[in-house]
This record gives sequence, C-alpha cells and structure tokens, in this order.
Amino acid sequence: MTERPGDRVTLHADALALLEGWRAPHDRQEALRRRYVEHLRAHPDGLSRDCRPDHVTASTLVLDADGAAVLLTLHAKARAWFQLGGHCEPGDRTLAGAALREATEESGIDGLELDPVPVQLSEHAVPFCGPHGDVHHLDVRFVARAPAGAGHAVSEESLDLRWWPADALPDPEPDLVELVSLARARARS
Repeated sequence: MTERPGDRVTLHADALALLEGWRAPHDRQEALRRRYVEHLRAHPDGLSRDCRPDHVTASTLVLDADGAAVLLTLHAKARAWFQLGGHCEPGDRTLAGAALREATEESGIDGLELDPVPVQLSEHAVPFCGPHGDVHHLDVRFVARAPAGAGHAVSEESLDLRWWPADALPDPEPDLVELVSLARARARS
C-alpha cells in the first residue's frame, strides 16, 4: 500500500489530538491538560528538546505483572528515582510510541504492554537540561505492564534500576505517589 500525502499523522498532531481528548482525573490535571494543549497549539516544535523554555516529553511507569511493584530508575543527572522516559525523537510517530520506546530503551524489557491513554501530566523544572536552568518538561505519563519474570538492564542514563513495592517508594515525591496510585487504578480497571 502506498502512503499518500496526509495519510501520516505527525507526532505533533497525534500529541495535540491525544491531549485535546484526554479526560483528566481532577481539576489540577485538567489545568495542566489545557496548558499542554495551548503550548502545542502555539509551538509546532513543542515536542522538540530545542523548544525553550518548555517542551513535551513522554514517560512510562512500568508495573510488574501483578501490579504490586514499579520499576524506577535512579536518574544519572537528577540523582533521584523516577519512572522511565524522556525526550521525543524525530522517528517517533505517536506520543504513546515515544513513551514505550523510552521505557524499552531504559529498562531493557521487551514486550511491555503500554496503555496508550495517559494517566498523568507533570510539569517540572529541569535545571540540568538547559544552560540557564530555565527548561520545563511538560511530561505526559503512561503506564505499562512488564511480562511475568521480565529481567531488566540499567541503561547509560541511569545509575540504578530496580523494582520497588508500590507502597514503599524511595524518597517519594507527591507527583510520583499520585502517578503510582493512578497507574495501579488504571491497571485494575
């Protein structure tokens, strides 16, 4: 089958449509959803790391097969435990695809089952991402399940990677606690 002009949806169009249609779980998330949509409408390059001071990123909270544990990375630059994720790349066709690519690259786990609907949004400053520390990631967070017994491998971007009980997170930030709660609820439904 030959691809015709207009058949291919761009990453930007996919992200905009995804966020325009996403149902936020509460008012604070709805305010972020509107902010992200406004950002993408104003910036055709809004998913590129070159878009400053803000750009959209994609991440994934990986749950084990029974949903009792989460896989977190000790981020090399931030020196903190996070879900897996990062910047969108030119070859990414969808935001969910970017999140899955990042999770697979950073975990070494093949066969992750990604829910293509975001579970949480998080805007945060990233002082190590720009020369003046004025960069903000507009992170769109997804959830995925790892196959039973999946092994993992630490990537170059991590100092460590390990499974944590969902109710015993290391140095839990409120956004991460909420992400785990939302992701586990989504996985149960």
